Amino acid sequence: MRMMLKASMDTEKGNEAIRNGTLGKLMEESMEQIKPEAAYFTADGGKRTAFLFFDLKDPSDIPSISEPFFLNLGAELTYTPVMNAEDVQTGLGKIR
Repeated sequence: MRMMLKASMDTEKGNEAIRNGTLGKLMEESMEQIKPEAAYFTADGGKRTAFLFFDLKDPSDIPSISEPFFLNLGAELTYTPVMNAEDVQTGLGKIR
């Protein structure tokens, strides 16, 4: 299922990860693991935030995706099912 992962990082832990050089490595490892079709980075609510769009093949993958963000960045995570335009068209075709 296509998912959007929103990861909002704790500012102090994010600062430390930048200072010690681990933020880039963590993001690289996460990208390699989930292979997002799109990834965007911004400030949201005053926190460094990543929006990652990817195919969640098995819900049992959630802990291995989440824990690096929790443990290293004190991140708040939100998983949201999402659709692309083709998915919406297919869904609309199922409405009677």
